[in-house]
Amino acid sequence: MPESAAHILAIDQGTTSTRAILFDARLRPVAMAQRALPQVYPAHGWVEHDPEAIWSATVVVCREVLAWLAGPVAGIGITNQRETAVIWDRATGRPIHNAIVWQDRRTAERCQAMFAAGNEPEVAARTGLRLDPYFSATKLGWLLDHTGTRARAERGELAAGTIDSFLLWRLTGGRVHATDATNAARTALFNIHANRWDPDLLRLFGVPAALLPEVRDNTAAFGTTDAAILGRPIAVRAMAGDQQAALVGHACFAPGDLKCTYGTGAFMIANTGDTPVASANRLLTTIGYRLAGRITYALEGSIFVTGAAVQWLRDGLGLFRDAAETAALAASVPDSGGVYMVPALTGLGAPHWDSDARGLICGLDRQATAAHLVRATLEAVAFQTHDLIGAMRGDGIADGAVLRVDGGMTANAWLMQCLADITALPVARAAVAETTALGVASLAALQAGLCGSLDEVAALYRPDRTWHPSMPETRRGPLLQGWQAAVRRARSSPA
Repeated sequence: MPESAAHILAIDQGTTSTRAILFDARLRPVAMAQRALPQVYPAHGWVEHDPEAIWSATVVVCREVLAWLAGPVAGIGITNQRETAVIWDRATGRPIHNAIVWQDRRTAERCQAMFAAGNEPEVAARTGLRLDPYFSATKLGWLLDHTGTRARAERGELAAGTIDSFLLWRLTGGRVHATDATNAARTALFNIHANRWDPDLLRLFGVPAALLPEVRDNTAAFGTTDAAILGRPIAVRAMAGDQQAALVGHACFAPGDLKCTYGTGAFMIANTGDTPVASANRLLTTIGYRLAGRITYALEGSIFVTGAAVQWLRDGLGLFRDAAETAALAASVPDSGGVYMVPALTGLGAPHWDSDARGLICGLDRQATAAHLVRATLEAVAFQTHDLIGAMRGDGIADGAVLRVDGGMTANAWLMQCLADITALPVARAAVAETTALGVASLAALQAGLCGSLDEVAALYRPDRTWHPSMPETRRGPLLQGWQAAVRRARSSPA
């Protein structure tokens, strides 16, 4: 392939921003553009995105980075915020409503009613997921019911999907309605064992099959972009949900390899090979990636609020102006002074799955300062990570030698040392900070022939820095006991 074509364009459409990153043939980032994504909060616990804002930002950032390169591009990889659901008109391409974001809790009552009806075991057995508003199925049902479009959906006039599908539809001028196996696996409508949309689940959740995209491998021919959109036609060669893309970006290709991404929330995934592990500890069984029709499974734990808690301290309480200040604030006190922060601002994710839990700050006295609260909030990230690792070990996996990390919060060196101390594991930060984009770029490079195998992708992976645990158990143990007591107080019902 000519050198001028040996570049991959990665589109990383996240919860708070949309990015485009251009990678060279050695999977090194050479150009990046980013736009913030406004959040829409129509009601308490509701979170939406304007799909048109996502689309316009995607076009802008792609054009910006493509201006850096005069020649052709080998392909595009798309990675996206998972579970966020959108429905649009097939004739016009216009959304019928704002996208409902993965954080949204409006379907909590529906999920609780389905749980009370005994539906969760069937859902879990087929999808590896739980009955929770987090996943796409109840979001799609809500959209149909509250926009009065169910009949149109059943007639095949509408299309639905996660953000990857919407972007692909727009990029290809409405010619391709497809998704990949990792995004499909997060809808609660896809049978991860039969490898298809499950007709029984479609009936259970009230989602017409005519709405849904074709499910393809992570590396596949996803169509070609309309030349008028990006100034040239470019093949779309890979798609993956953001956390699975990060799994690939960290080269977690062996069973037991473990990564955690720290952004708005935190998402830990462990590779389990060709075996889907049914968790006994309230974790999720999911698809890590699917190549040439072969599934590599994974076990996942999701923490709903990590970076979002730091944002709340900044924007809601005004404790600092920039998140970069938190490392110095945390280090300015010898400990949290007995203060614990349970950041259940949108409920608790794994391993608790308590959508009615609420945030809690406890242990305050007259000596508590902003620094103590900041430190307690950062420590909560480490405590929750410890809980997830413990749950994975209880399921017989993820007893690896290192925790590979990425995401915006990993810029905080104090937090990284805290993670190592609390988890008692070395913490290795990725050399390429945009690991999610790197992962989908790697998949696109595979499909384009720039990389010949996963082994070649793994050979390009390098950590930037590794932190080693230094906290004695005599200190770590009491800290964790205090954390568990705080979590019990934040729960909506006894654990």
